[in-house]
Amino acid sequence: MRCLYKRAVADGIITEAANPAAKVAKPARLSSTRSALTDARIAELVEAASTTGNDPELDALIVRLHIETGGALALRPMDLDVEQCLIMLREKGGTFRWQPVSPTLMQYLVRHATERRAPGDGQLLRYANTKPVTRRRYDYLWQRLGRTLPWVATQQVSAHWLRHTTLTWVERVYGYGVALAYAGHAETPNDAGTTARYVKATLEEVATALTALTGEPHPLALPGDAES
Repeated sequence: MRCLYKRAVADGIITEAANPAAKVAKPARLSSTRSALTDARIAELVEAASTTGNDPELDALIVRLHIETGGALALRPMDLDVEQCLIMLREKGGTFRWQPVSPTLMQYLVRHATERRAPGDGQLLRYANTKPVTRRRYDYLWQRLGRTLPWVATQQVSAHWLRHTTLTWVERVYGYGVALAYAGHAETPNDAGTTARYVKATLEEVATALTALTGEPHPLALPGDAES
């Protein structure tokens, strides 16, 4: 309703003074219950996703994509830079950025696109019948994981927990600046203030963090800097 009245003001249908939503205090946003998962929990998720369901290959790819990048449902084959192990993530507001991925994930993405006949400018993630995956696949995946792993249902774990886990690890090991860049938040630091703009991490630093995370070399990683 706030959004509706805000647009009505913007379109000149009502005045700001006549906006009833402006007179109502906005409730405080509740703290998120998400937390970083342990290595053991991540291993359980990967195992369950890749060994159960009607398309474990697809689900294993989705989970790995979320662990490394935070997920990219809109990813297209033309967004893959195979040589440099980069994928182009298209995000809100029409923005895009390049995100490093491991050679193994790149190999699986290319194979998936080829085997499921994804057109170059079409969605990469597809069902076995070559139809594009929708967000309903995510619902199915996490409901199934909740049945297989009771703690997933109890804690209401979702794909965003994987992103939370990865970014927490990157921040602890490589610092806040690299975590911002890894998440794609470096251009809009928000509560970090303007200082974040001056400590913006490079793509090479993000690739270095990915190398340590996955245990695989990356063509853009800084030499000798990856943590094991």
